[in-house]
Amino acid sequence: MSETPDNLKYTSDHEWLRLEDDGTVSLGVTDHAQQALGDLVFVELPESGSQFTAGDACAVVESVKAASDVYCPLSGRVAAVNERLQDEPELVNASPYDDGWLVRVEPDEPAALEELMGAEAYGQFLAESED
Repeated sequence: MSETPDNLKYTSDHEWLRLEDDGTVSLGVTDHAQQALGDLVFVELPESGSQFTAGDACAVVESVKAASDVYCPLSGRVAAVNERLQDEPELVNASPYDDGWLVRVEPDEPAALEELMGAEAYGQFLAESED
């Protein structure tokens, strides 16, 4: 069973988002996604300052099995990228919700975060997806 912390928001593309104290939103892939991908060997991140529209691919995670786009569910500017992942992509596997975050975004519309799934809804989505 995948871990789904209650303090995060989730997407149907298996990304998680967390509102930080400074108003930025951290983005990563869920525990479910990293398990499905397997051992990550490479993470391609955008440049800080890049602008994205909701739904744009903003990163790529590559495992021994496949490469997958990571989509930015919020429009905004990339405030920071997790530089550690360049040398340690396995952090996404080991700690998807903490050390394995991908980018931090300054959202154009912070309220859009509330439109995403909470942990309970994401858990239900996963259960229905397995049927």
